[in-house]
Amino acid sequence: MVAVVGRPNVGKSTFFNRAIGRRQAIVDDRPGVTRDRNFARAEWGGRTFFVVDTGGVIEGSDEPMDRAIRTQAMAAVEEADVILLLVDGKDGPHPLDEKLAEVLRRAGRPVLLVVNKMDNLPGDPGHHDFWSLGLGEPHPVSAISGKGSGDLFDAIVASFPPSAEPSEDESHVRVAVIGKPNVGKSSFVNRLFGEERVVVSEIPGTTRDPVDTPLRYHGRNLVFVDTAGLRRQSRVTDALEYYSALRTERVVRDADVCVLLVDASEGELHHQDVRIAEQAWEAGAGLIVVVNKWDLVDKETNTAAHFEKKAGQRYPFLAWVPFVFASALTGQRVRRTLDLIVEVADERNRRIDTPEVNEALGALVKRQPPPHHRGRPVKLKYATQVGTAPPTFALFANYPKAIPDSYVRYLHNGFRERWSFAGSPIRLRIRGSRDS
Repeated sequence: MVAVVGRPNVGKSTFFNRAIGRRQAIVDDRPGVTRDRNFARAEWGGRTFFVVDTGGVIEGSDEPMDRAIRTQAMAAVEEADVILLLVDGKDGPHPLDEKLAEVLRRAGRPVLLVVNKMDNLPGDPGHHDFWSLGLGEPHPVSAISGKGSGDLFDAIVASFPPSAEPSEDESHVRVAVIGKPNVGKSSFVNRLFGEERVVVSEIPGTTRDPVDTPLRYHGRNLVFVDTAGLRRQSRVTDALEYYSALRTERVVRDADVCVLLVDASEGELHHQDVRIAEQAWEAGAGLIVVVNKWDLVDKETNTAAHFEKKAGQRYPFLAWVPFVFASALTGQRVRRTLDLIVEVADERNRRIDTPEVNEALGALVKRQPPPHHRGRPVKLKYATQVGTAPPTFALFANYPKAIPDSYVRYLHNGFRERWSFAGSPIRLRIRGSRDS
């Protein structure tokens, strides 16, 4: 674990993106953009490790958000095997750098001093000014261009504690925690882990970067991604929020299972909740709906059964999605979500034998044959499962284009009744048979 810390706006997120080889952390000229610990895997010289991006630390500030960011950064320092103190080579040594260096000297683990924004390497000797911080040799780099990065990564790997080489990566379930702003996503993740892993604030939009947090549960590797809240595009006016939304949508596309948090105190699912759920469903991710803040609901006027039934009637695809009525504040039913994540991930990767698929298809066609095409019978001759994650079936017919959408929905519902695939979308592909 390599933690990247420093005062605001020294280029930590740019360096983080350089280290992992992609633009995952949001980069902006304004200080204070990164607020949470942001995990990602990197590789150098045959060694695999996590890099942790942190928010800009302002030592001595009593502002609530500054305190929260400082707490997150120090938590990353506590977990790290190697610490990188990133400083701004253009500005020279800063009093905040000196305060941070003093804190890190007491950390009891290797600290590498990284002087960023040295864009004129190797001709610029300005990094030597940072010997005054007392952290040993300064490592000059330009995170934006990559200059000096190779030498720095060699030094990082050389600082790792001796350990056995990691075994082959086990399969893991990537879980995206999604929803509108301020429905309690970060509180929910913190409750699952039993500690403050992400910053929680009543201010909507506190989470901006998707934040990866691994968890081992009943022999399964789960990687939780707490995402920025998704709101209607018409309400997204800030460029920073816009890029947060883009990253969240990318996380949804990459997820195995999406946990959609909705606010129980609103009484029902709102259009924006459903739009986010449809986004995950269309991307092929498994889906679980967590109705958060259920402890605030008057059970006499709105029961869990009524809430779930109403959602399924208004939005039919939600009839196949499990609901959890929970409270991140009290912990009520939060652990139930972990069991459902494992179940939905298994359903999403479930494979049905071809004879069983054809048996189910035959029964459905016998009960309700497809409509004729120009006076000729439409025959569904054969079916097989051609993929998983999500389950995908190919059905072969003599007139594939003549089968109406209503009949495809009939077959879809019939497959659901037979195998459920709870929480997972399924795909039916109608193909032409050779002897059509």
